[in-house]
Amino acid sequence: MNNEILVFSDLDGTLLDHHTYSFAAAVPTLTKLAEQNIPVIPTTSKTYAELKQIRSDLGLDTPFIVENGAAIFIPVGFFNEQPKDTVAKNGFWIKEFSKPVAYWRGLLDTLKGEFSGQFNHFANMTNAQIVDATGLSQTQAELASAREYGEPILWLGDQDTKNLFLKALENLGAKPLQGGRFLHLSGECDKGKALIWLKKLFESTKANKEYTSIALGDGQNDVAMLNAADIAVRILSPVNEPPILTKENDVHTTKRFGPEGWADSLNHIIFNC
Repeated sequence: MNNEILVFSDLDGTLLDHHTYSFAAAVPTLTKLAEQNIPVIPTTSKTYAELKQIRSDLGLDTPFIVENGAAIFIPVGFFNEQPKDTVAKNGFWIKEFSKPVAYWRGLLDTLKGEFSGQFNHFANMTNAQIVDATGLSQTQAELASAREYGEPILWLGDQDTKNLFLKALENLGAKPLQGGRFLHLSGECDKGKALIWLKKLFESTKANKEYTSIALGDGQNDVAMLNAADIAVRILSPVNEPPILTKENDVHTTKRFGPEGWADSLNHIIFNC
């Protein structure tokens, strides 16, 4: 069988610089991957609205995973037929793993009395507040607030109270996940489950081919994806320690930050340079 490669990549702090959101250092490697027909699959906490522009900037026409594994968007026609358990919308076949965002915002409303003043969240924040918290431009912040599945939470209190808050969310059936800046609220979905589902889809639709998955990420919300991949790459972060994995084999940690480390690792693993 022919062995093919799938690259599942986090964006913020990984393919995009943590501070500037630039991916300039990764462009030559992105070009080489495209020339070899190796799909780069953005796997991110970002929204569908954000990915529309980012995919265009990156020159990608591949599937992508949004809101920490809440949904997979596959361009219509990318596979020969529509995959099972997907819905067709806006030119994509969409596999949804999470309930809609309104459900999770409703859960947060039930906790605002008990944890008054301890947190804020996107639906309750002005665009200017999102800009201040993220460093995004006003336009980018508007796209980031267009949540469809999960809700980002900005924690304002101390760690002990945060632990109580996390437990309260879990008791309500939520699965809070800490990202680089925000706590992300959604259900039983994560980047790892989305990776596994999409890899199986590739293998079921591409006859006589096996796939090796390479995942790259820098934060705690990347742990499930990194553990699920055949090869895990922990991207060095200027603000966080490398995520701790249960996976022991085929784990790499970069020596440089963000897109520089991203390019270094893929050039080494795939192109032996």
